[in-house]
Order: sequence, then C-alpha cells, then structure tokens
Amino acid sequence: MTSRPDVDETAGPDDAHRRPPGTDDRTVEAAGKVSEAFEWIERARGRLYDFHQMIGRADFLVGDAADLLERAGHGALAQELREDVIGRNVLTGRWTFQVVEEFDETYYRPVAAMEQHVRDALMDGRRHVYEAEVKERRRTHGRPGHEARPDEATGASRRTAAAPDG
Repeated sequence: MTSRPDVDETAGPDDAHRRPPGTDDRTVEAAGKVSEAFEWIERARGRLYDFHQMIGRADFLVGDAADLLERAGHGALAQELREDVIGRNVLTGRWTFQVVEEFDETYYRPVAAMEQHVRDALMDGRRHVYEAEVKERRRTHGRPGHEARPDEATGASRRTAAAPDG
C-alpha cells in the first residue's frame, strides 16, 4: 500500500512530515522504528551526561567534606578521602569526560549518522513521518485542540503569519 486513504492530503501533516510519494507503509514504519531507537539512544546519552556531571559534583563535595573533617580535627580521615577518593577514575584510566567522549566517538556519532542515512534514503530526510501519520489517525478531525498543524489552530496560513505588519 503506497497511499493512505485515511489521511486527507489537503490537511494533515505539512510537507516536511508527509511520506514521500510511492513510499509504502512498511518502509514508513521501519524508518520510524530506526528514529525511535535513536531517540532512546539520545535519552541514554543524556543520562550519561547526567552521570558525568553528578560524579564531577560529588568529587567536589567529597573535597568539601575532607576540608570539614580536617577542621573538625579528623585530619587522617580527611587525608584518606583526598588520596583515595578525590580525583579517582570511574573506570580504569578514565574520568567521566573520557567515558562521554569515547561513547560519543565509538557509538553515538556513528548511530546518529546511520539514522540520518536511513531517513535520507527512505524519507527524503523527513523526520517523524510515522508519528505524523499516527497523529492523523488518532486526532479528532475538526475538533479544537486536535489540529494537524499550528497554522490550523490559528486559522492563518504560514505565509500570512510570516508576512510583516503593514
């Protein structure tokens, strides 16, 4: 199947979110699945950056704790923290910035390039085509709050909305 009888071609998604002519349902779904997987990778990457910043903050807090221990008369414990914890690698030979950089180079960038390659090859580079079609099937056409595009919600075309005041 190459066309969607349930999608009104005069409404619905804008051109940037419509399937390219002749593209079948399975191709749209497959490209959408690649993009969904990449979105999960983006989320994981965000958590890796959270980890990076959290460990860095914790390292400085341990430094503050060592200073407080020193002032409270616990110099030996403060020194142990300074020597054994502060500045410690999180993985063999690596601080978190090195983990983030290696992840980006080894995994993230190649996967991002492949996701873009799939979209370029199958969807003419368009993003979220699958999701735009799901939206068309799930929204209540003609109902406020269920518009296909922002310009439908305001009642103005993008060309009119972009025109300068005169």
